[in-house]
Amino acid sequence: MNFDLFSFKAPPLKTVYEKNKKEVINMRLRNVKNSQERLEQSPYFIKNPKEYKGKWHTLFKNQNPIHLEIGTGKGNFLITMAKKYPEINFIGMEKFSSVLLRATEKVENESLPNLYFICEDAKEIQEIFDHEISTIYLNFSDPWPKKRHEKRRLTSRNYLSLYENVFKEEKRIVQKTDNIGLFAFSLEELSKMGYILNKVSLDLKNEDILNVVTEYEEKFSQLGFKINYVEAIKHKDS
Repeated sequence: MNFDLFSFKAPPLKTVYEKNKKEVINMRLRNVKNSQERLEQSPYFIKNPKEYKGKWHTLFKNQNPIHLEIGTGKGNFLITMAKKYPEINFIGMEKFSSVLLRATEKVENESLPNLYFICEDAKEIQEIFDHEISTIYLNFSDPWPKKRHEKRRLTSRNYLSLYENVFKEEKRIVQKTDNIGLFAFSLEELSKMGYILNKVSLDLKNEDILNVVTEYEEKFSQLGFKINYVEAIKHKDS
């Protein structure tokens, strides 16, 4: 679709979020006892990811592209992607062990050598990867609606700067969100950081864009929310 960032006007992020959150199903997971210990028993879980900085390909035993999802949640998106694209390596980053445990449980009986999970905060990303990632997925990230918290948004310049040395060559970020305020903020931040907005949609369901549906996406769509999507690219010399 033709998209003019500068003519696009969105309501304030907090207003949008406050309106939506009353209608959204509570999908948070309660704390699971011994989740960290149980995670460590999974062959898909990497306990000390910082030890692989700069050498993730040795873990995968190939030179295939590595795609990273930040905030992987219960893993539906990344597990489906790993099955669909065996020629790509996938890493899911999630900071809550109770949530990530559900992802590893889903692949207990699977054979997916191109998939691993790590339990880390995105703030630590430069301590884990060094010019190794081809694509970052940001699916339904926390919108942090208050102005004073905008630096916590995963598409803020604060985080986009952290991603700079994580990418291998060309930088590619794919974001999906139901929150139009966060989406507008993201488009502006990405543009200011030199990204080209390659594909943009305000209603992904009705676009001809290849899409693997996340758990959140399915719930939000059932509630009538439109899903916003952007694929942003920053070339090597930009």
